[in-house]
Amino acid sequence: MTKTVNHWIGGKTVEGASGNWGPVTDPATGAVTTRVALASAAEVDAAVAAAKEAYATWGTSSLAQRTAVLFRYRALLDARRDDIAALITAEHGKVHSDALGEVARGLEIVELACGITTQLKGELSTQVSNRVDVASIRQPLGVVAGITPFNFPAMVPMWMFPLAVACGNTFVLKPSEKDPSAANLLAELAAEAGLPDGVLNVVHGDKVAVDALLAHPDVAAVSFVGSTPIARYIHTTAAANGKRVQALGGAKNHMLVLPDADLDAAADAAVSAAYGSAGERCMAISAVVAVGAVGDELVAKIRERAEKIVIGPGTDPVSEMGPLITKAHRDKVASYVTGAAAQGAEVVLDGTGHTVEGYEDGHWIGLSLLDKVAVDSDAYRDEIFGPVLCVLRAETYEEGVALINASPFGNGTAIFTRDGGAARRFQLEIQAGMVGVNVPIPVPVGYHSFGGWKDSLFGDHHIYGNDGVHFYTRGKVVTTRWPDPADAPSGVELGFPRNH
Repeated sequence: MTKTVNHWIGGKTVEGASGNWGPVTDPATGAVTTRVALASAAEVDAAVAAAKEAYATWGTSSLAQRTAVLFRYRALLDARRDDIAALITAEHGKVHSDALGEVARGLEIVELACGITTQLKGELSTQVSNRVDVASIRQPLGVVAGITPFNFPAMVPMWMFPLAVACGNTFVLKPSEKDPSAANLLAELAAEAGLPDGVLNVVHGDKVAVDALLAHPDVAAVSFVGSTPIARYIHTTAAANGKRVQALGGAKNHMLVLPDADLDAAADAAVSAAYGSAGERCMAISAVVAVGAVGDELVAKIRERAEKIVIGPGTDPVSEMGPLITKAHRDKVASYVTGAAAQGAEVVLDGTGHTVEGYEDGHWIGLSLLDKVAVDSDAYRDEIFGPVLCVLRAETYEEGVALINASPFGNGTAIFTRDGGAARRFQLEIQAGMVGVNVPIPVPVGYHSFGGWKDSLFGDHHIYGNDGVHFYTRGKVVTTRWPDPADAPSGVELGFPRNH
């Protein structure tokens, strides 16, 4: 029997009223398992109204009250890790261990939010002029919204709303309609932890819901993670409507491998970073740049490891990689591999014909490895978002860096080398927001901020960490002058003790 996912508004489940529903499939079987309500503009209005009403009290609540809720929330999330991960596997398809890792990374930001008291401390300068003090404080924005992608249906929402509500805002979340169930469970657990009704709301939907949030006069800020074209649209539209925006876009993350690198370690890293989560992550390594004569040996080592990866349903503990999210996405990813040879690439591994016995209708694709890829080819230029790794060749370090810096994307990058001087040069010269040195996926821990450069980020603030706190608050400066009690008119008693 198909289950139904409805909205979560004002602390309770609200049935979809638009009459529009979207299908949610199990990627391992291809079967439609769920229908999800697709919100109308009126339903978005209702969620924003609930958030606005809740802000009247939550925005002035004490830090002690907020953090007490967040500590309870963290405990509930920890206790329900497996349940959240199971929903991710059922609707996204990633293997259970990968889904658990996603929940753990989201928990990092909840833990950061539990310590929000130190992040919200202001500054004070005394006696800047005669009897004049100046204080800087940070205050919440009001109602803020988050629009999140299918590839991390629990982690990315947790990158947003815990910090937002810890700062005193209320939140409207619009998760991907492809895998919506995890978001509802996150909201239900927040209510169980004591988060007041309306502080966190979840509306499901498509472009209608997105556009309603972007245009809504009561939404002060919008956070987004997704593809670059949509990030650009979100940024342009929301900013035109006077909103603060952080819109994280796509990526083409490169890994530079120098001749002195440990090639076994580099090959291990390339396989895990390129094919983990079936390549459906914005921090995947999708391009390896081999410098000098190491290319052939490196490609051979990558191939040897890739051929051993076990592909199967995420519920099978033996599986190391699951299916792709939809059949349409699977077919698009496959098209880059089938067209690669005609554009000059050497197809070392072709995973487009892969199937899994007993799950023939699933959205399966195997691991693909393309060597000697040209920079003007489709496989290199586009964000494929699947298990396809491109290998490019460069004669020198300088040529490799120039190649990477020429990419319009600047999300993450990595260098593999034993040379500290080369690594230091790389981290200073490379044009990307996140850099790994012998680390293939340099996703920062929660108390640093995540974000790219160039076409990988639209807006001024990265997500979570200090940037996240600054995004969800605005600064205010208060200049104060008080008269000195000694200057008070004679005969007035101000209550100060007379000690001498």
